[in-house]
Amino acid sequence: MAEAKTEERAASEGAERPKPRRVSKRKAVENHVRGYFDALARRDVRAIGEHWREDGVEDMVPIGVMRGRPEIEGFFRDLFGAVPDAEFTVARLIAGDRSAAVEWRMTGTFSGARFQGLDPTGKPVEVRGFDLFEIEDGQIVSNTVYYDGAEFGRQVGMLPPQDSGAERAMKSAFNAMTKVRKAVAERTGS
Repeated sequence: MAEAKTEERAASEGAERPKPRRVSKRKAVENHVRGYFDALARRDVRAIGEHWREDGVEDMVPIGVMRGRPEIEGFFRDLFGAVPDAEFTVARLIAGDRSAAVEWRMTGTFSGARFQGLDPTGKPVEVRGFDLFEIEDGQIVSNTVYYDGAEFGRQVGMLPPQDSGAERAMKSAFNAMTKVRKAVAERTGS
């Protein structure tokens, strides 16, 4: 009985405490990216910026390239101004030692300020996207973002619904203009 108490006392005094586990590089990258998406979910522009290296580059394929924290923060300030109820969720996250791939969804209402030259329409939006992050020394160095910009345009009312009569008419007009341009180029030799 004396032995059991001695072992219990030694364990409670920390003699046999498990050593703290070291966080793997992959887990650190995953934690950083999850923290970034948590900041997006809170619509916290300052916290979003803190995840980036000062000279980080975000290539948002449908929109363009943003260089440095101020431009990246400015984009998200504009987005949250335009979609004040924006909600971000992570559907899937795969992390490596220096990179992470994230499939995400954003929902909200385009009811706030102007965004990318478009006046708010009050319409709901649901955007699915994919980010490919590169992380160095605990900060985002680069991110390439893919999402369907045409679908966003349809949802806010800038483009006609897919497969609608209006979309077919728009495609016909485009094809007619393409034929005219081609005919003019063939005649002028340019």
